[in-house]
Amino acid sequence: MTAGIEAWLASVRAGWDRITPTHAATEAAAGALLVDIRPLEQRRRQGDVPGAVILGRTVLEWRLAPTSAHRIPQTARDARVIVLCGQGYSSSVAVTSLRALGLDATDVVGGVEAWTAAGLPIEPCHGPSPEEASGFDAV
Repeated sequence: MTAGIEAWLASVRAGWDRITPTHAATEAAAGALLVDIRPLEQRRRQGDVPGAVILGRTVLEWRLAPTSAHRIPQTARDARVIVLCGQGYSSSVAVTSLRALGLDATDVVGGVEAWTAAGLPIEPCHGPSPEEASGFDAV
């Protein structure tokens, strides 16, 4: 990554408290919505996080936005949203837009790699999400 990208990420991340994998697991157990934005091939390599909702990055905002007609039913209006990606970079970009939409969102420092390193559960990939299987990645 270039210094420009790193500086931008640091500035947007200053707007929220990023959390550790262990903290994310605790919050998810208490009712926060854990959202995995990794693509299928990455999930096949790294495994699935049990209980995480899989949403493609291209439709994330439409599936979670409070006023979207395409909102998923798992999202309560005031639910905490915790976003996971592979290493914690794409998730920070996603959280930036989710927070702009008014959601209480954060991401996991280090992503799924840190989740795994912390000894938290990972399952073999369950295959494509229903959206991925249908080829539906548009709004």
